Amino acid sequence: MFVLEAQSINAGYNDAVIVRDVTVRAKKGEIVTIVGPNGSGKSTLIKSLFGLARLFSGKILYQEQEITKATPWEAVDLGLGYVPQFNNVFINLTVVENLEMGAYLQDNRKIVKQDKEMIYQMFPELYARRKALAENLSGGERQMLAIARAMMAHPKVLFLDEPLAFLSPKVANLVLTRLKDIKNQGTAVVLVEQNTRKALNLADFGYLLVEGSCVWEGEAEQLLDDEEMNYKFLGLNQGGSYGEKTYN
Repeated sequence: MFVLEAQSINAGYNDAVIVRDVTVRAKKGEIVTIVGPNGSGKSTLIKSLFGLARLFSGKILYQEQEITKATPWEAVDLGLGYVPQFNNVFINLTVVENLEMGAYLQDNRKIVKQDKEMIYQMFPELYARRKALAENLSGGERQMLAIARAMMAHPKVLFLDEPLAFLSPKVANLVLTRLKDIKNQGTAVVLVEQNTRKALNLADFGYLLVEGSCVWEGEAEQLLDDEEMNYKFLGLNQGGSYGEKTYN
């Protein structure tokens, strides 16, 4: 059973259709990555699934229940989480306060305390900085805090928009390790990422978007091995990957 199934999605902003007839599915405890050239509609797609972009047509099913018209706050209440690429932490709050903001739907403070302890075990870097203001964190620490805050709501599906952007290779690999931990807890992770090779090496399943349409889907390692798709759309070769200059 798919925990998330988005069928024939047409989405965009105002009257502009950017994503055309795209279907995306994710299972429990699976990492799904959406890759493609700049401007291919990757971020617009996941924003439309979370209610942040205009959905012109299509159907969204969550645990076999239709949620096509759900607002972002309703999506969170149902069990979906979203981490944007930018402005994804409250910079004037401490790490602890950011985590507590992620648990605003939980009234039981004992459970919130237990959840924070769970987060600190998964993200020991945040425990060491728990009293620091978010504005004083490094880029990698901010990204981990954004993901951790989303996990405080116990999402069954977590959408991530470019989580490795502007991170050093060492920190990017650390974030990827944390995403594997989240997957192993049973959460479905739907990931948009410009660093194609890292994303596909991490993922179980992949979708390739070009000019708003899906031109390939399948097991992530199969896309890595598909030389024609890599050459035509991703610029992957033995020496590097599309967008990897960001990390050098």
